[in-house]
Amino acid sequence: MAKFLFHVNFSPEGNRGVLAAGGTARVRAIEELVTSLGGSLECLYFVLGGDESFAVCDLPGNEAATAFALNAGASGAVEVRTTALLTPAEVDAATKLSAAFRAPGN
Repeated sequence: MAKFLFHVNFSPEGNRGVLAAGGTARVRAIEELVTSLGGSLECLYFVLGGDESFAVCDLPGNEAATAFALNAGASGAVEVRTTALLTPAEVDAATKLSAAFRAPGN
């Protein structure tokens, strides 16, 4: 499973929904979405300042993360940005890859 951070901002319609049903209703809705994509919700937090909510999810891969963002965004109630999260071990593995790179201007 890959881990993703979803940055969520609510439209006025989305804010009305949170006001009507509360924050825990959003947790249940996100759990349903993530589970339908073969993943699990690690945590969901509402945030003061900047983005309004963060969800950390384990998903099978980029396709599932894209489906999450597309389906949530298509509702018109939220705007979603996606960040792939890497473990320290994944970064260690990346440092062992041989990559040819020529800096601009060289």
